[in-house]
Amino acid sequence: MAPGNWTRVTQFILISFSSLPTEIQSLLFLTFLIIYLITLMGNSLIILLTVADPMLHSPMYFFLRNLSFMEIGFNLVVVPKMLGTLLDKETTISFLGCAIQMYFFFFFGVAECFLLATMAYDRYVAICSPLQYPVIMNQRTCAKLAAASWFPGFPVATVQTAWLFSFPFCGTNKVNHFFCDSPPVLRLVCADTAPFEVYAIVGTILVVMIPCLLILCSYTHITAAILKIPSAKGKQKAFSTCSSHLLVVSLFYVSLSLTYFRPKSNNSPESKKLLSLSYTVVTPMLNPIIYSLRNKEVKNALGRTFYKVLQKPCPLVSKK
Repeated sequence: MAPGNWTRVTQFILISFSSLPTEIQSLLFLTFLIIYLITLMGNSLIILLTVADPMLHSPMYFFLRNLSFMEIGFNLVVVPKMLGTLLDKETTISFLGCAIQMYFFFFFGVAECFLLATMAYDRYVAICSPLQYPVIMNQRTCAKLAAASWFPGFPVATVQTAWLFSFPFCGTNKVNHFFCDSPPVLRLVCADTAPFEVYAIVGTILVVMIPCLLILCSYTHITAAILKIPSAKGKQKAFSTCSSHLLVVSLFYVSLSLTYFRPKSNNSPESKKLLSLSYTVVTPMLNPIIYSLRNKEVKNALGRTFYKVLQKPCPLVSKK
């Protein structure tokens, strides 16, 4: 399209759930607000506990603290604006604001994929090489692994966002989503986007599949090691150390795969919105709950911290 035939877009309109009745939107606003507050409090509590309690100063909880930071960041990027769209039928977001939201959405999403793989490697070392675990997973190694998990988010988010927003936009400026995700924004572009779409598909597959394969490889070795344990109690204890992580990984990858790897014929904007809620709203809330309810060490640390704040002697909380 010739430059003179299109008008520069300075803002976008997030359609979100505007097609729903006002009463349902109000109910959704209240529901998502409660979930949002639980998410912030739950992940903040995990961070505080893993910092304050010396018993949680181990590699597993170091990586869990990083995961909670990512979940908080992920939520802050998406949910507040989504809540605003439920109060107003059509909420505007500036061109720059849309680009920033997309950038950090990709950044935290990619970083979480690789951090989950790092956490799987930590569980692999803990179960398959327990005697060497303190030596292999020392403080310096953990810091390097955490940095390696955060880093891929920068180049992926930078290239994807900069390339997409370098295209000309014309016609409607209405984004049929509750945040600035790549596919609905790409539909508003007035240019040939074939090279970008190929890059986006290949990039998404690599970002999702590489960590996923590392996780599968880790858990294959973990399963083999657990099966070799002679006692049923030993097997149960070994499995319990990685069950929470396995559940979190399953929730994250299933929702992500259903959103981005479904055939286009089965992927309507409305269904994609509902699926996007699973990994942008629901999963970040469930992660701290899963790690808290299924982990005696976290529950004991919560009890110790609670009694410490009240300046009372802490009774025996629960034995491992």
